Parts: sequence; C-alpha cells; structure tokens
Amino acid sequence: MVTRAHVVYHGNVQGVGFRYTARSVARPYAIGGFVKNLTNGTVELVAEGEETEVRRFLDDLQVDMGGFVRSREIVFEEPTGEFHDFGVRF
Repeated sequence: MVTRAHVVYHGNVQGVGFRYTARSVARPYAIGGFVKNLTNGTVELVAEGEETEVRRFLDDLQVDMGGFVRSREIVFEEPTGEFHDFGVRF
C-alpha cells in the first residue's frame, strides 16, 4: 500500500545537518518527497512510497537524528504521486 507521511520535527533540528542527513538516509529507499526548514525553527518532511519503505526510512532517520529531536508529529495521508525522488527544499 502506498502512503504519504507528513512529519514536523521539533527540537534542535536546524543547523545540525538534518536535511542533508534525511536526503542521505532516503537514498536506499524507494520513496519520494522533500525535507525543508520552516521559519519557526522546525523541519518539515514529506515522504511517499510503500508504507513499509516510508516507515523504515522514518525509523532510520530517527536513529541518526533522534538526539536532536524533541518531538515529531506524523500524519499519514493519501499519496499524491507528485514526487520522483527525495530532495532538500529551501
């Protein structure tokens, strides 16, 4: 089943390489989407793909960056199919 995860990360998540780590962690997964800094100091991430791929990606990202994350809000939504890869947005 294809899904879309919309995640907002709170904590010390800007200026620590979060976006580039997310892009690197995403490489082996068959997912599309983006990660970007928001003006309020949080990081927004959207990932689409098979549910198992998306969940594994989010778990791996949490392992790598969890020390900077105070909390995360995850909402699973209907996928749009708009992404062909995973990248950093500015």
